[in-house]
Amino acid sequence: MAIADQHCAAFKEEAYELLAELETSLLEMEERPDDTDLIGRVFRAMHTIKGSGSMFGFDDIAKFTHEIETVFDNVRNGKVPVTNELIRLTLAARDQIKVMLDASCGGEAADIEKSKEIVSMFRKLLPAGSGEVPSPALPTAPPNNNLRSEDDGAELTTYRIRFRPAPDIFLHGMNPLFLLSELHLLGKCKIVAHTSDVPYLENLAPEHSYFYWDAILTTDKGINAIKDIFIFVIDDSELKIEVIDESHKLDTESNYKKLGEILIEKGDLNADDLQKMLAGQKRIGELLVESGLVKPSAILSALAEQEHLKEVRKEHQVSDAVSSVRVSSEKLDKLVDLVGELVTVQARLSSFTMIENNPALNLISEEVERLTEDLRDNTMSIRMLPIGTTFSKFKRLVHDLSKELGKEIEMTTEGAETELDKTVIERLNDPLVHLIRNSIDHGIELPAVRETAGKPPKGTVHLSAVHSGAHVLIQIRDDGAGLDPEVIRTKAIEKGLITANSELSEKELFSLILAPGFSTAKQVTNVSGRGVGMDVVKRGIDALRGEIEIKSRKGIETTITLKLPLTLAIIDGFLVRVAGEYFVMPLSIVAECMELARHDTNRTNDRNIVNVRNQIVPYIRLREHFSIKGNSPLIEHLVITETAGRRVGFLADQIIGDHKTVIKNLGSFYRKVEGVSGATILGDGTVALILDIPKLIQNMELEEQMVN
Repeated sequence: MAIADQHCAAFKEEAYELLAELETSLLEMEERPDDTDLIGRVFRAMHTIKGSGSMFGFDDIAKFTHEIETVFDNVRNGKVPVTNELIRLTLAARDQIKVMLDASCGGEAADIEKSKEIVSMFRKLLPAGSGEVPSPALPTAPPNNNLRSEDDGAELTTYRIRFRPAPDIFLHGMNPLFLLSELHLLGKCKIVAHTSDVPYLENLAPEHSYFYWDAILTTDKGINAIKDIFIFVIDDSELKIEVIDESHKLDTESNYKKLGEILIEKGDLNADDLQKMLAGQKRIGELLVESGLVKPSAILSALAEQEHLKEVRKEHQVSDAVSSVRVSSEKLDKLVDLVGELVTVQARLSSFTMIENNPALNLISEEVERLTEDLRDNTMSIRMLPIGTTFSKFKRLVHDLSKELGKEIEMTTEGAETELDKTVIERLNDPLVHLIRNSIDHGIELPAVRETAGKPPKGTVHLSAVHSGAHVLIQIRDDGAGLDPEVIRTKAIEKGLITANSELSEKELFSLILAPGFSTAKQVTNVSGRGVGMDVVKRGIDALRGEIEIKSRKGIETTITLKLPLTLAIIDGFLVRVAGEYFVMPLSIVAECMELARHDTNRTNDRNIVNVRNQIVPYIRLREHFSIKGNSPLIEHLVITETAGRRVGFLADQIIGDHKTVIKNLGSFYRKVEGVSGATILGDGTVALILDIPKLIQNMELEEQMVN
């Protein structure tokens, strides 16, 4: 991919993130229309999309976004009020910008007439006398020395910024001067150029940049606004942002650092050289330049900083260097794959070390094992993302569906900071969409119905997430009509899922709504009623090796809990052997192990059951299930698992113990084999199958029902 294409791809990626943030801000603004911080977030998102779009040649996006940005500039100034109509229009504009971005990636072309219609409606919102909105230009605004924004209560902070662009920045189609001029829009700013790296004319390459700049900026916009300006050059350029003063507490001008202190702090001078120069007669700046220890531009930059801090009268010096790296998900996935291979090799090394029994080799093996575990844990933590990014996307879904169905619904969230593997989050989207749509359509009643039942007219859909050991529990709760057990039973009998005399617990009865084609809706709507959604949820959660639990109180509420593993790449497994075959089950669901003599494993009423401390526990013979030849030993080992509140045992010849399991997908030929979710490679190169415990238990229950 060409460099220019890489930067365009970076713009698109950032633009999609900004659109997601824009949508969240607009939905929050509907509830808090007077929140100036939300208004500022919407304005900054529009401003960044416009400026970056113009820089990378997305002129249609830049011109369209400029119209909305202008309206929100008037909103910031108190000239245009925040209304439901404004929010509705801005959400439509946000969707149109996304269509334009999708079109640039090969999607369906954007409707130009729709863009014109949206722009026309936005212009009607502008105050009288504002005239036509000018087309956007590249950012070359004059310095803005007004330190206060519209929000006079905002805290001012002074930042030291060093920007050294990559030498080939011009080849990427970018001009660093445009970025620097954007800094002036944020507040009071002084910029000093460093020219000492410019070579003599015969060595100068016209297409290269030799300058770097120091900027001193006092603003109330926050550090993210600064980072947004440099967002598309940060990977290739040197950018350092430090907080050097805040809170407007300076009492006297003399309290700020001296010239020498600033130079040392910025790395342009060391303390020993400063002490030598202090013995001279001339001023410190002149001495340093004459001695050749510091370049003139560095002195000018330090003086500018000193003067700037005196002007804005600040007190506390807080250094907060900011550095970040953006990495593509493909590179991250490759890193996880390599770490998985390393874990496998480390297991082989440990196995070989046990055979050789060499003390020196043992020490090396233990050190490699420690480093491998640290690397594995750190790599997996990099893949962990807060689930709040997924939660925020559903606010728009709730907003639009509630309007469509004529209902009043509020969405609340809890535990948005809970982290989960990015692969799990990506595959969780569809199940959550179906669950939320079901809550809105089937669960929450119409306002009039709710008032008749003594409820507030506005219903609530609550999403929460919390860590639970090696799992994350995600709950979707609504305060709607709840589930009616009798209606579900009647429908299940009608569908042939159960017989009329079947005795099911409430939990088992509620789980029937997950069956394919099952629906209690009296009529099919655009939202639900075809019995497809919950089946999609079941298959999606099963694919994630998760569990679903449904609780409901008729007329009060319904709560659906999803229990998901933290990661799908590497798990703590429990290894067992049957003859020459090895099997792995997740260690997190293993409750206990016990020995069984052959005479204790007889079948009772065609069922494999065992009495464990006066509790009947069914079990599955792995030898029989996987048709493994040979006779079982006199003493076998039972591994009892606990999942979804059900205790089920698995009988094996031998227990090997815990095993760091790198999950490998099965080939397409074995993909439909039931009871197996993947495979792993052991230290000696042997392949072990990873058991799909929920599926094995489900098959066992179906067999029992057929027998009965």
